[in-house]
Amino acid sequence: MQTTFTPEQLRDPAIQEADGILRKCVHCGFCTATCPTFVLRGDELDSPRGRIYLIKDMLENDKPASDKVVKHIDRCLSCLSCMTTCPSGVDYMHLVDQARTRIEQNYRRPLADRLLREMLARVMPYPGRFRAAMAAARLGKPFAGVLPERLRGMLKFAPAALPAATPANRPGRFPAQGARRKRVALLQGCVQPALDPAINDATVRLLTRLGVEIVAPPDAGCCGALVHHLGKEDDGRAFARANVAAWMREIEGEGLDAIVVNASGCGTMVKDYGHFLQHDAEWADRAARVSALTRDVSEFLTDLDLPPGDPARVAGVTVAYHSACSLQHGQRVRTQPKDLLARAGFVVKDVPESHLCCGSAGTYNLMQPELAGQLLARKCANIESVQPDVIAAGNIGCMTQIAQGTQVPIVHTVQLLDWALGGERPAGV
Repeated sequence: MQTTFTPEQLRDPAIQEADGILRKCVHCGFCTATCPTFVLRGDELDSPRGRIYLIKDMLENDKPASDKVVKHIDRCLSCLSCMTTCPSGVDYMHLVDQARTRIEQNYRRPLADRLLREMLARVMPYPGRFRAAMAAARLGKPFAGVLPERLRGMLKFAPAALPAATPANRPGRFPAQGARRKRVALLQGCVQPALDPAINDATVRLLTRLGVEIVAPPDAGCCGALVHHLGKEDDGRAFARANVAAWMREIEGEGLDAIVVNASGCGTMVKDYGHFLQHDAEWADRAARVSALTRDVSEFLTDLDLPPGDPARVAGVTVAYHSACSLQHGQRVRTQPKDLLARAGFVVKDVPESHLCCGSAGTYNLMQPELAGQLLARKCANIESVQPDVIAAGNIGCMTQIAQGTQVPIVHTVQLLDWALGGERPAGV
């Protein structure tokens, strides 16, 4: 793709990056076949190729985002399926990030939209605030029928009862059982401790049984993905720097063999810290070091050479493996979770159209409920077609979304592995 940025524009590192990304696009359209919004709508502007044209025009002409640009960029899930498909290596992820930042900086949204986005940015990244919001949402459920669609959608994700907080969901140290093989930091997450603390419980149980010491520093918090994808770049960088500082103290202190993340949306963000902070002279090297140490929990368990599971525990249990977009497309982790589940003794089934998003995508199911609902229905029909006993996934957002559309229980991959290797049976399975 030809570009016409001026020499003055190209002095901006962000425009330099955009120019390089745009020049790789050859208009082939392979991305349209795997883009969830194009599959649903058939609109070229709701495909990666169409959005690239919109972004190119906005950046080259240095003009504010139009209503048209905002509508189609907002409809992008950032599932990154297009990047898996693209034969030219177009870095769509960082191009659409630029577009979102520009929209946030120079486009004035309607008041209701601004208030909703601000509320999400000020509540979801903070575990205490989020837990309080979920408690309040439970009280509001009886009045859901009179609320606007977006607020109704938010209420339906609130659990009927908030699970009790557990030690594995609070900062602390968790010693290895027996001889210590590894020492890691665990990112506990923002919404996960409130919505499903059993995920961190299972992670800590399993890893410590395998001889891994875990530390969760008190000053490590939200990965920054949520605000970053809302276009709030400065807020995202503040979260990233705080985490880099917290983990570097551990790295330079007792040392870390890995930073383990069990929510793949967060893992994709942390693995990108090196890029995200590359132009920050004070933080670039440390951020790159943190990114290099980061592993999804399935990657880390694969490197540990997980022992086989107890056949008597899980014999005949059929698992439909839902591959979260952030894991299969964002991190390119595709086979490890399925291999681990099979080694543990489960019967593992692939889900048809597994490359298509379930519609969760961070806050997408709250901001774009109609499209998210269509994707959810399609995903659940595909899952149920393999007749599983349980669904496994590696991301709390996907788990919360899919649970709205099926009666088949859904749990985190690590919960099933913990069960097979001597831990607790996951609730509902």
